[in-house]
Amino acid sequence: MIEFRGAGQAEFTEHLDTVIGIYAAAMRPPADQITGRKAIMRNHGTYPYFQCYFAELRGESEAYPPKIVGFAYGFRGAPGQWWHDVVFRALENQAGREVADAWLGNAFELAEIHLHPDYQGKGIGRAMIATLCAGRRERSAVLSTHDRPTTARHLYASMGFTDLLSPFLFPGGYEQYAIVGRPLPL
Repeated sequence: MIEFRGAGQAEFTEHLDTVIGIYAAAMRPPADQITGRKAIMRNHGTYPYFQCYFAELRGESEAYPPKIVGFAYGFRGAPGQWWHDVVFRALENQAGREVADAWLGNAFELAEIHLHPDYQGKGIGRAMIATLCAGRRERSAVLSTHDRPTTARHLYASMGFTDLLSPFLFPGGYEQYAIVGRPLPL
């Protein structure tokens, strides 16, 4: 059985190697990007209103300790954070300051949502997002995802996330992303 368990910054950092393993299995990034991604994730844990949930496979007895098979985390976006600033400027340039502020001025940024491939396609990702966003006081939830017809892109659309910027290329990047958002609560 899969259960969700909240984790603060200290526990998130303690399990960072497990988190990176799940990220690598789910996303299959080039090996030379793992160290940088790990540093980014560690830094995210220090952001205001950081919140994380682990998806844990629970055994039927104490002989089988819980195993983390997925994770999702986010935080309140704020000026001075790289993703927030880059996306805010791009949205402001495209749609105006009022629109950028409406979406990003008080937003919960869903930074990472990943499940080990063995557990994908079972509704766990949807439940993790709903759990992560439940009770948030921000006005909106925003995230970036690859701008192609992936399972994740379909999931976000089915949960009411709409395109804010698409296609979007992060500075120094080469892959096209979509920046999506939806009002809270979900």
